[in-house]
Amino acid sequence: MKKLMYMFSALLLTGAIFTVKADAKKTASRSSDEQLKVKEYFNGYDGTFILRNIKNGQTFVYNKERAYKRLTPESTFKVANALIGLQTGAVRDEYDVKRWDGIVREFDSWNRDHTLGSGMRESVIWYYQAMARDIGRERMEDWLRKISYGNQDISGGIDQFWLDSTLKISPLEQADFMEKLYEESLPFDKSVMKTVKRMMIQEETDSYILYGKTGTRLSDMKLGWFTGIVKNGGRTYVFATNINGTGSNAKAITRSILKKYRLIDE
Repeated sequence: MKKLMYMFSALLLTGAIFTVKADAKKTASRSSDEQLKVKEYFNGYDGTFILRNIKNGQTFVYNKERAYKRLTPESTFKVANALIGLQTGAVRDEYDVKRWDGIVREFDSWNRDHTLGSGMRESVIWYYQAMARDIGRERMEDWLRKISYGNQDISGGIDQFWLDSTLKISPLEQADFMEKLYEESLPFDKSVMKTVKRMMIQEETDSYILYGKTGTRLSDMKLGWFTGIVKNGGRTYVFATNINGTGSNAKAITRSILKKYRLIDE
């Protein structure tokens, strides 16, 4: 922690980070305490990056204007979808299998049977669309209201609303959602939240655990997300990255920043 704080302090002294006052009680998306300059990692992408220390609530933001902008969540919604699916019994557990319907889709990895867990890891849209239909409009609307997920608008269709459609959420709201998931303060059973967090693990080493979910607008590949949690020793942060690129691009940017601040290893 001392090393991390020293690095942030050095940036503060050089003007790379500057303090902005905020009222954290105004909205679910808490205003930032600090603004972070990490433009070098975005390689020309228009984007935003949010990093919040869970222990003290200190939040670092790059591109504050975009951090407040609501955009379609794309496949990052699989996290909320899985929580709701498990809570309502639309799926039994992370091993619940749905059979491939034989329709050949964009990615080879989608063209087989999947479980809730493999559907999360491979970002299999058809699996989560089928689960959303099983959840149904009424229960989906009820749960999005309970968890205050973005604008809660599912009018785009029960199996389409999060895919370049009506549901929108800001990067700061994504960070808030990840914080509540980490703390298990969302209105789901503890076992449900633990299961979904386990499915989100991207990397696990002796020194850190990286949880996350990407999302990409497939129609034009010009909206990408990577949101999640990183634990390193006694330090835990939530993060949200959003760019005018792909989810893979957003993940690469996030990993570069987390490496710089020694939250993950080289």
